[in-house]
Amino acid sequence: MPDGPKILLIEDEREIRRFLRVSLTGSGYRLVESDTGQGGLLQAASQQPDLIILDLGLPDVDGLEVIQQVRQWSHVPIIILSARGQEQDKVNALDAGADDYLTKPFSVGELLARLRVALRHAAQARGEPGEPVFVVDGLRIDLARRQVFVGDHEVHLTPIEYRLLATLVKYAGMVVTHRQLLREVWGPGSIYETHYLRVYMAQLRRKVEPNPAQPRFLMTEPGVGYRLAAPAG
Repeated sequence: MPDGPKILLIEDEREIRRFLRVSLTGSGYRLVESDTGQGGLLQAASQQPDLIILDLGLPDVDGLEVIQQVRQWSHVPIIILSARGQEQDKVNALDAGADDYLTKPFSVGELLARLRVALRHAAQARGEPGEPVFVVDGLRIDLARRQVFVGDHEVHLTPIEYRLLATLVKYAGMVVTHRQLLREVWGPGSIYETHYLRVYMAQLRRKVEPNPAQPRFLMTEPGVGYRLAAPAG
């Protein structure tokens, strides 16, 4: 039996549950399942999972309601797995408190990568030590010294550019909504000033991306926000 992190899967499609049961247990995760939102809420409270995978289109309650109820008492990572692929659906789920969002159909490899990222981020949020130096490919960010390097070349950022990059590092590998970035970088009074983000993200890409027109590090989630590439593993 696997003895890895415990995953709660709230999904009403039997075929997807069967598919994920094989994929997740085969990758060392323990799995708890529910095919309804209310049942999932009970499992979340009684089983104390390390992460929740949630479908939005459940037969009894909407997945957004499940997110909101869980967030009243728990910070457990929630990854949405849904056929709803519209930008507003993603924004609504992330604003409600989900940590990440995959649209069906999905690849198991990508789901497993998102699980690792979400679990790593949750461990850091609990105070388990994180890396003071963030490295992905040729980009290196020394958070202790507030220095940024591309290869061996130090890149000089403005205070806001650095704050934006450091915020993305905090959520590396996870999508961060426009509103969340604006709130954390500029403050709660600026959550609708999306032009700030466009300007500073363009400046940041010019400084850290080998080809700003085809970013490797600072990915756009169209209509939703941005994602900083996560280290492998």
